[in-house]
Amino acid sequence: MANSAPGGVRSFLQAVSTVTEETRTPLRVVQMEGLAVLKIIKHCEEFAPALVTGQLLGLDVGSVLEVTNCFPFPMREEDDEADADGANYQLEMMRCLREVNVDNNTIGWYQSCLLGSFQTVELIETFMNYQESIRRCVCIVYDPSRSSQGVLALKALKLTDSFMDLYRNNGLTGEKLREKKLSWVDIFEEIPIKVSNSALVSAFMKELEPESPVTQCDLDRLKLSTAPFMERNLEFLIGCMDDLSSEQNKFQYYNRNLSRQQSQQQAWLQKRRQENMARKAAGEEPLPEEDPSNPIFKPIPEPSRLEGYLVTNQISSYCNHINGVAGQNFDRLYLMKALHED
Repeated sequence: MANSAPGGVRSFLQAVSTVTEETRTPLRVVQMEGLAVLKIIKHCEEFAPALVTGQLLGLDVGSVLEVTNCFPFPMREEDDEADADGANYQLEMMRCLREVNVDNNTIGWYQSCLLGSFQTVELIETFMNYQESIRRCVCIVYDPSRSSQGVLALKALKLTDSFMDLYRNNGLTGEKLREKKLSWVDIFEEIPIKVSNSALVSAFMKELEPESPVTQCDLDRLKLSTAPFMERNLEFLIGCMDDLSSEQNKFQYYNRNLSRQQSQQQAWLQKRRQENMARKAAGEEPLPEEDPSNPIFKPIPEPSRLEGYLVTNQISSYCNHINGVAGQNFDRLYLMKALHED
């Protein structure tokens, strides 16, 4: 027993160091079970255009976050009683899943969005709440409106470490952002998604493949009418431009107040220095050159850059959507032109 103790201690320390090393491994990919993806899509499509959320369950293994299951949150009103009912619902669901031997480790949540409009302050606050108990969590965002255009609009997002540090310390000011070299593209980090299925499910799906190579669904992809989708994107883009303009007006107002305060401070200091020169000539003690009780020395709080950064992110997302749809439309037009010429 005495000889085996050191070996047991070494193995324990090695295990602890291995776990610590794994927790420091950056997240590289989110591996989702096909069943979990279908559950998310079904839940979001059933309640569209209403926005829904749900819980992600799975395992955190090294650089891979495995999503093996999920369950939806009930739609409810926003009040304290409903929040308590929602928390009890989650605990009850976790207990039931544990009883049937299903993965019940929370690794994040999923939510639906409309035309990619998910970059909000509420999303960041939810991330920060999850980070208190789960170090590595993700948010799966599904967009039913984009998926109707033939694209699986599924994203896995997480907050960058540098942004979370600044957000915790209320450091989203111009000086702190310049010091950390943090721009609007450094808020969210998109993690690649890999959909995996068991060998049995893959074999079953192979059996379900149709023999005919061309179906009506394939021909529907050549539909040239995407005007409603483009119009909605442009409407949302114009709204974001208005929001960005209002954010810029806030900073212009702040800069004007700051310049006015600095001018008042300089005038006050000049007057105080003249008074001190007269007091010195009269043999009296000079007065201090700063007066904290004076309102002109009260610092003006700088508005947060968070809203502006989020709006800029959203504008970039809408522009990418419009660019992608326009590119697909050109491809279809050239294809239909070639078909007509033949």
